[in-house]
Amino acid sequence: MVSFTALVATALALVPSAVSAPSGVEYSSTHNSLATRQNAPWQWWTEGSGQFSCQQQGGGKYSCSWNGQQGGGMVAGTGWGAGRKTVRYQGQYNPKGPGYLSLYGWTRNPLIEYYIIESWDVLAPGEPWTLRSNFTSGSANYAFYTAQRVNKPSIEGTRTFTQYFSVRSEAEKKVGDVSGTINTADHFDAWSRAGYRLGNFEQNMFFVTEAFANGTKLPSGTSTITVS
Repeated sequence: MVSFTALVATALALVPSAVSAPSGVEYSSTHNSLATRQNAPWQWWTEGSGQFSCQQQGGGKYSCSWNGQQGGGMVAGTGWGAGRKTVRYQGQYNPKGPGYLSLYGWTRNPLIEYYIIESWDVLAPGEPWTLRSNFTSGSANYAFYTAQRVNKPSIEGTRTFTQYFSVRSEAEKKVGDVSGTINTADHFDAWSRAGYRLGNFEQNMFFVTEAFANGTKLPSGTSTITVS
């Protein structure tokens, strides 16, 4: 994930399924730690310059629009307890430039940031990715990559840590009308078979829309996603 400096998170109690704030609520920005962000069921934060708007609409649904400038980015999405489970999503996703529609989260011991990327326009990773394996989950094909971030923000403060990425095949990804089912156990098991284990699930995972600038590549677009 890119490094962000502003956050909005509700103080709702955690539950083991996707949760939502009251309908039609759009939160203002305040700064807080990444660890605190991961303990809330709704994330909405931005960095740098650009026009970013995201709103949670109730029932696991959220909508976003963005037009980032150099150094600008945002992440918004719905979260719930991490682990081995099935996550379903549907809606509209219309991106231009760098960013993802993905499930993501963290573990401790080891400290890992993980992504299951379902759709994108331009991947534009911040650090080099190394291909570790290819695997199938249900009827979908994914490539598994790793990357290392050095002295970057994490749920344990500024640390060096590894990122895991499952990336749906280019031929199978969708933009516009999107829908899918993610079985997280398939991904966790595939990563383990390649020699890359996760740690302890102590905080939430989220299904998010993420957009960020990378050099001269700037993000824009809209999304309306319902998660269950």
